[in-house]
Amino acid sequence: MIPAYADFAGTFPFAPNFSEAPGFRMHYVDEGPRNGEVVLCLHGEPTWGYLFRHLVPALATTHRVIVPDHMGFGKSETPASRTYWLQDHVDNLEHFVLSLGLRDITLVMHDFGGPVGMGLAARHPQRIRRVISTNGPTPYGQADLFDRLAGNAQEAPWFRWIAKAESEGRLEPVLGELGFHILSTLKLNGFEDHSVIDDTWIEAYGMPFATPSECLGAIGWAKGFPAGTHRFEAPGEDEKMAMAGKPSLAIWGTADRTLRAKWFLPLFTTVFPRGRIEELAGVGHYCLEDAPTRIAELIRAFLDEKEAVFGQ
Repeated sequence: MIPAYADFAGTFPFAPNFSEAPGFRMHYVDEGPRNGEVVLCLHGEPTWGYLFRHLVPALATTHRVIVPDHMGFGKSETPASRTYWLQDHVDNLEHFVLSLGLRDITLVMHDFGGPVGMGLAARHPQRIRRVISTNGPTPYGQADLFDRLAGNAQEAPWFRWIAKAESEGRLEPVLGELGFHILSTLKLNGFEDHSVIDDTWIEAYGMPFATPSECLGAIGWAKGFPAGTHRFEAPGEDEKMAMAGKPSLAIWGTADRTLRAKWFLPLFTTVFPRGRIEELAGVGHYCLEDAPTRIAELIRAFLDEKEAVFGQ
């Protein structure tokens, strides 16, 4: 776990906040006016709130930007007694959101933040105002969901490695040393702008995984796929109808080697038939590292649109 006030040479200058509502010490960033519309940013594997460090100041002048670190990631606690499956992260986020009384939420989701955020939406669609996917899947009871997940897994180097490493008993030992090979793991999943890499950047992404006991979050998310222990929320017809008309935007770096657009963008359009898609050529899986300024501009413009106009 990263020390609470670590700011990584000023690149993460946000005051730390903590919630005990999920049953562990969950860290979150909370920037911008308290009465502003809520933008809830959800990271994935193996990142943390640092991924959104450029987006926070771009939106916090007008919006309340909240960025939690999932259990086992970033500055949040990694309890040894908990499991780290998808449904656990959805439970944690639900407790967190309800404890803060958050409503009219704009979700900004990356990687497994997508299934976690959509899990929250399945349970509380009335609390969601808008949905923004940034290379983040949007599973929401689609008929072809598992076929698409399986098709992507057969092509993606990350998921092929997970399956092979788990079958050979290497997954936990390798990911248990994630802090020492964070750069290669991030590169395998896909980022294209190598100019961002410096000692501070590597420290920020590697520090949460300094010991095997601190790698349980990263191990759990990876292991859940071959183990079949992740459970996706299954929204009812009322929940599907409630989400279908919400303003929605998918921003997808098409150089993503882990979550390929051809498998996941159709899932987005199934849930959000009026949703907008922005494909970014040459941008990888960690799109918020590769194109932070462009993505901030797209999100800023989307937030500023009149919802009545959006749906026309």
